[in-house]
Order: sequence, then C-alpha cells, then structure tokens
Amino acid sequence: MESPRSVNSPRRTLSLSKQRRATVSFLDPDDKNSGFGLSGEHGPKPSEVYGFVGCITTVAASVIFLVWAYVPESWLQSIGISYYPSRYWALALPTYLLVTIVLGVVFYIGLNFTATPPPTSKYSVFDEFTRDPLSPDCSLDPDEKPIEPISDIGIDRINDIMFKDAT
Repeated sequence: MESPRSVNSPRRTLSLSKQRRATVSFLDPDDKNSGFGLSGEHGPKPSEVYGFVGCITTVAASVIFLVWAYVPESWLQSIGISYYPSRYWALALPTYLLVTIVLGVVFYIGLNFTATPPPTSKYSVFDEFTRDPLSPDCSLDPDEKPIEPISDIGIDRINDIMFKDAT
C-alpha cells in the first residue's frame, strides 16, 4: 500500500478511487524533502523573486537604453515617443559610471596602502595578537610530549629556515 508521503504530484494528494474511500494526505511542514519544487512553506523565497524581478528589469532597461541610443529620432517620433533625454547622455552616463567605478577602485587601493605599515616597521611583524612561544617542559618523556600551544614563529627562525643555506 502506498504511504501518504509517497506523493508524486500535488494532484494526487486527494485520492478518489473505487477501491478505497477518499483520503487527504497532509505533508509534514518540517519535511524539507517533499519534492514539490517549492522553496519553503508558501511559495518561492523572496530572494528568488527579487532576483527574477531584477533580471527582467535589467533586460528591459537595457533594451530601452539601446533603442533610445541607436534608433533615429524620426522613427521615435513616428511611434509617438517625443519626450526623451538628449543623446548626449547616451555616452555621458556610461562614461561617468565607468570613471566612478575606476576612481572607487583606485581610492580603495590607496586606502589600503595608507593603512598598511611600512616594511621597516616592527608592526608589520608584531601586533596586539602576537603570541610568544612558551618554553618547553623538559620533565616529560620525549615520546609523550604534548602538542605545543599556538604561537607565532619568530622572524629570526623564519630567516634561518629560509636563508640558512643561501650563500
């Protein structure tokens, strides 16, 4: 016999057959694997709706912009469109937008350069989160030595490891 959760389609939730009487099956709202293709309890998620509306709006705005920028004025006048911005803005707006984005990236990189300490500063190696390694406890058996706590490796040790054999 078929369980009430093994429903392939919402149309089969109300089953009217000749062998059995009418049965209505209700799905558990906590069951996320219902298989109906719906997101959540009551339809699509708001982010899905916003994404769809944003996509349609972007396509429509792009088509309107391209029609306004490339169709001759006489054609626009013939279909009844008489009020539209100057064609100057068809080049000016994308140029202003591109220059604004480039200047924003340059400003962001400049802020990062000003916030970074110079290479000769001790703060490029040490900060308030620096942890000195603890001295090892030699009383323990070498085979049962515990894992050392997290600490920073000193710059002198890093230089020894990296440049010891470089002559």
